[in-house]
This record gives sequence, structure tokens and C-alpha cells, in this order.
Amino acid sequence: MSALKDQMQSDLTAAMRAQDELTMATLRMALSAVTNAEVAGKQAKELSDDEVVVVLTSEAKKRREAAESFAAAGATDRAEREQAELGVLQRYLPEQLSDDEVRAIVAEAVARVAAEGSSGPAAMGAVMKIVTPQTRGRADGGQVAALVKAALA
Repeated sequence: MSALKDQMQSDLTAAMRAQDELTMATLRMALSAVTNAEVAGKQAKELSDDEVVVVLTSEAKKRREAAESFAAAGATDRAEREQAELGVLQRYLPEQLSDDEVRAIVAEAVARVAAEGSSGPAAMGAVMKIVTPQTRGRADGGQVAALVKAALA
């Protein structure tokens, strides 16, 4: 079992003992998403810590988007709940990169791709192929793509 999944299981047990409903519900949802990812596909396999982080990143993104939608619709109580769940999930995600750190990674990748002879918007795929593994789980993918697009323009 991955260390991250183990930690989540143990934290779930602690939350159950403490009767922390928010943490319990969030961790159950997250562990369910991890289990679904493990059994998806032709052959069930246990996820590594990196793969668990990808699942948790996806779940965090869902919470962030739901909170924004609820806030826009005026359902502040639901938006606050989604933000609280996001806070629980962020305990298990790696520290987020700052905008400057992401820009530096993008600039380095653009320089590498330009050295290979590609430039302009056509190089977006090549740059993203370099940038994505370095930022996965540590920066919003939409933000990274926008920075790459701006750097290539």
C-alpha cells in the first residue's frame, strides 16, 4: 500500500474516533476515488504515491470548481463546505509552486524546445510534455497551459 494512502486510512480512523464529520466524509470520498482508480482498467493494481497525488489533485480541482460555482450561485454555505473539504485534501498534496517558480520552469522548457528548433504556438505540445511532469500536483494545469501559451506567443 502506498504511504500516502496508508496515512489517509490512519487519519480516517483518527477522524472517526474524534467524530470529525468533515474530515471523515472527505477522506472517505478521497479513498473511494483512489480505490476506483485502482480498479479501473483491465487489471486492478495498487497506485503509487505519485498516482494517488494525481487522483487527489483531481478531487481538489472538483472541490475548487464546485466552491466557485456555489459562491456564484449565492449558496455560501455549500461553497464554504467545498472549501473546507479542499482544505482537508490539501493536507495530502505536495506544496503548491508559486507563480514565479512555474514561470521559471516554463521559461526553461521553452528554451530547451527552442534549442531543438521548435518555436511559436506549434511548440506548445513539446513544451507541455516537459513542464507537466515537473508541475503535476503542484500547480493548476490551466494556469500552466496559460503561462506556456503566453511564453510562446
